[in-house]
Amino acid sequence: MDFLEAIILGIVQGLTEFLPVSSSGHLELTKALFGNDALPKESLTFTVVLHFATALSTIVIFRKEIMEIIKGLLQFKWNEESQFSVKIIISMLPAVVVGLLFEEHLEAFFSGKIILVGAMLIVTAILLLLADKAKNTTKNVSFGNAFIVGVSQAIAMLPGISRSGSTIATSVILGIDRTKAAKFSFLMVVPLIFGKVAKDILGGGISIESDQIGVISAGFIAAFVSGLLACQWMIALVKKSKLSYFAIYCAIVGVIAIIYSII
Repeated sequence: MDFLEAIILGIVQGLTEFLPVSSSGHLELTKALFGNDALPKESLTFTVVLHFATALSTIVIFRKEIMEIIKGLLQFKWNEESQFSVKIIISMLPAVVVGLLFEEHLEAFFSGKIILVGAMLIVTAILLLLADKAKNTTKNVSFGNAFIVGVSQAIAMLPGISRSGSTIATSVILGIDRTKAAKFSFLMVVPLIFGKVAKDILGGGISIESDQIGVISAGFIAAFVSGLLACQWMIALVKKSKLSYFAIYCAIVGVIAIIYSII
C-alpha cells in the first residue's frame, strides 16, 4: 500500500463512517479496486486504525455533549446524563458479545468477500428506505430502544451493512427523533472503537511495520479530516429526511459489486 492508496482509503472511511453507506464495505470495495491483497489480519489492522480516526472526529464534533455527560456523571446522581450513559452501555452489549465470541469469523469477512459486501449494501438500502418513510419521529431514546439499536450495531459489524445507516434507521423506525437518533448513533460507537483498539494493542492484534507508519498515518489524517466534514453533513441530512438518496446509491453499488465479483 502506498501513500495515495492510504489517503484515498482514509477519505473513503471518513466519509462513509458517518454517511449511511457502510464504511467497512466501501473500504473492502476500494481495496479490491486497488488490487490490495493484504492478509485479513493486516487488512483489519488498517481498518481499525481508520475507525479510530473517525472516532476521534466524533469526539471533536460532540465535545460539548461529551463534556456535559462527564460533568453529569461526576455528580453521582440518577440524572439525564447518567441515564444517557447507561443507554450507551446497553447499546454496546450486543456488539461486545458478538465481537468477543466471533472475532476470528469477523476477521475472515475482511478479505475481499465482495459478493457479501454487495448483498449487505442492498440490505442497507432497504433499511434506509423504510426509515425515510417513518412518521411521528418525536420520541427520546429509551433503555429498550438502546438495546434494539445495539443489536443493529452488532449486525453492522458485517462489511456492507452501514453502522450509522442501520442504527439511525432502526432508531427512526422506532419513532425516535431524527436528530437525537443521529447523535446517539455516532456517540454509541466511540467506546466500542476505543475498546477494540485497546484490546488489540494489549493483545498484540495490531502490528504495524516501521516502514508502514508514514502510510498508515496519512490514512489516519485523511480519515479524521473527512470524518469531521461528513459527521456534520450527515446530521443535517437526517433532519431533512434525505436517506432515500443513500438507499438508491447503496442499491446501485451493491448490484455493481455483485456483478463485479461474478465476472
